[in-house]
Parts: sequence; structure tokens; C-alpha cells
Amino acid sequence: MDLPPDELAGVVDLFGSLTSAELVDACGELAFKQGIDADPDAVAAAIDGAIDSYHLVAVDDHAADTDETLLVVGPVAFPALPDGAADLPHIMDVPARDLARDAVIEAVKARFREDAVMAVKNGDEDRVETLLDVSYDIEAWENVEMDGLRDRLDDV
Repeated sequence: MDLPPDELAGVVDLFGSLTSAELVDACGELAFKQGIDADPDAVAAAIDGAIDSYHLVAVDDHAADTDETLLVVGPVAFPALPDGAADLPHIMDVPARDLARDAVIEAVKARFREDAVMAVKNGDEDRVETLLDVSYDIEAWENVEMDGLRDRLDDV
């Protein structure tokens, strides 16, 4: 099963937040409903790609009911539901979690800062360009000031 990042975000959006394992399980349920195979390693790689592209945000520091990292919809995502996904909340036993928006925003900002430093340090002009675009998406997604970091990226 090969879900694009926006469809992974759509599955996460159904629940509000999911652990990586829960998202892998949800993709397995979808694959079963669609009569296809889902390779858990390929799904995990797709999740990592969605995190890398800011379609999903990994939040470690939260007050939810789990010590695991939670995934939420990220600033560049346009969540879309894959076929059969609407049934997932009825199939899966995922607890409702109240994730503070501040924790999500801080996770995005911290991740962006780390990515920006690495892109500049490595002289990765393609990643710098991508991050410049992402900085505008972050501002549109939430009222977060990105000018300072964007200026440093622009200098590269």
C-alpha cells in the first residue's frame, strides 16, 4: 500500500493524533479493506517521508495519555481520506487525546530550526529552498513568526 503524504495526514486527521504504530495499523486495516497488501516497513518509510516533508508533525513533549511520540497533521498537508478510511475510527480502538496546540507548535518550530541549521551547515541549497516554502506554510497554518529563521535561510 502506497499512501501519499496527504492521505497519511487524512488518516491522522480522523483521530486527531496517532502514534506511528497506530498509523501503521490503520494503513494495514485500509489495505485489508481494499484487498491489497501493506508492507509495514514501506508504510513506516512513507510516514518518515511525511514527517520529513512537514505533512505530519511528530510531537514528543505532550501531556497526552501515552509516552510515545504522537503524529498530527502538519503545516503543508492538505488531508485527504483514502478509500475506506472513514470507517477506521469504528474499527480501531484509539483513545481520544487532547493534545495542546502549543506543544504541536513548539514541535514544528524546534524541528524547523534543526532542519534549517542542518541545511545551512551542509550547504544543501535544495533543502534551504524547500524550508523557505515550508516557513510560509507554517505561518499560514498557525500564527507563528518565521521571519528570523527565513532571513537566515535567505542569506544562504
